Amino acid sequence: MTLGRAGLLAAAVVVADQLTKAWVVAALPHGSEREVVPGLFRLIHTRNRGIAFGLLGDLGPLAYTLLLVAVVAIIVFVGRQLFRAGGDGLTAAALSLVLGGALGNLIDRIVRGEVVDFLDVFVTVGGAERHWPAFNVADAAITVGAILVVLAELLLARKRHHAPDAH
Repeated sequence: MTLGRAGLLAAAVVVADQLTKAWVVAALPHGSEREVVPGLFRLIHTRNRGIAFGLLGDLGPLAYTLLLVAVVAIIVFVGRQLFRAGGDGLTAAALSLVLGGALGNLIDRIVRGEVVDFLDVFVTVGGAERHWPAFNVADAAITVGAILVVLAELLLARKRHHAPDAH
């Protein structure tokens, strides 16, 4: 993957994230929900001032400002790592997903002061619904990207271990 393609992937994540959030804001009143797959998945309209999956949602103004600074620092770091990864396909793709997701949620934080979440996955156990915290396209991209970064590192370590001069 070239850096240009990596940039396009990150941009595609941002566009998909922002378009889906705009649709949710327009189509679902805040706090409402729409069942998609009964007993498994629904669309909801919720907001999150914290980090991924609703963690640290009760941040005060100073902590929220520090969170914004931390997010910008993470974006710069991931962008630098992406540049350093250059042509490594899996690593570049993984970092592009993380970068696009981080940018998508940063846009929400700047424009709305909070992040729109709308994907609600759950199962019913013993008559009670057990929910994964609500999330969005950006959160999904960050999560998949982080998993792929770990996988890429494991594959690279394995490759180094099995290299002819490694024994």
